[in-house]
Amino acid sequence: MAIVQTQTTSFKLELFNGVHNFGTGVVRAATTADTFKVALYTSDATLNDTTTVYTTTNEVSGTGYTAGGNALTISQVPTSTGTTAFLSFSPTSWSSSTISARGALIYNSTQGDKSVAVLDFGDTKTTVDQTLTIEFPTADSSNAIIRIE
Repeated sequence: MAIVQTQTTSFKLELFNGVHNFGTGVVRAATTADTFKVALYTSDATLNDTTTVYTTTNEVSGTGYTAGGNALTISQVPTSTGTTAFLSFSPTSWSSSTISARGALIYNSTQGDKSVAVLDFGDTKTTVDQTLTIEFPTADSSNAIIRIE
């Protein structure tokens, strides 16, 4: 089993098909932003560029964590610098949690739980009645968590 940090190939294709809506003013039936979530996974999970949807297989469980993870708040609406478009999310956390997570999946719960990106924490992060926080990188064309170059 392995977790490889990447934007999923299906997400890239779905962008071209107008599936994901990170902001308002987009011409499609819904004019409000979709709901994006982040779920945590154990080291037994297999998450990579072929992951297409959220799954409960090897999702973490424990005190302070609810299956499906947390809803994310977009901190940097889609914008661009040069030829790179990007956006980012505000930090999210699980307080008073007792869990062990090796990685995470960002997914679009509004659009059938379709995958967006896989996060690899580098090693297993464990909390015992503590807060686990995911901090997203700076929202710019070189570092934002979601970048299309």
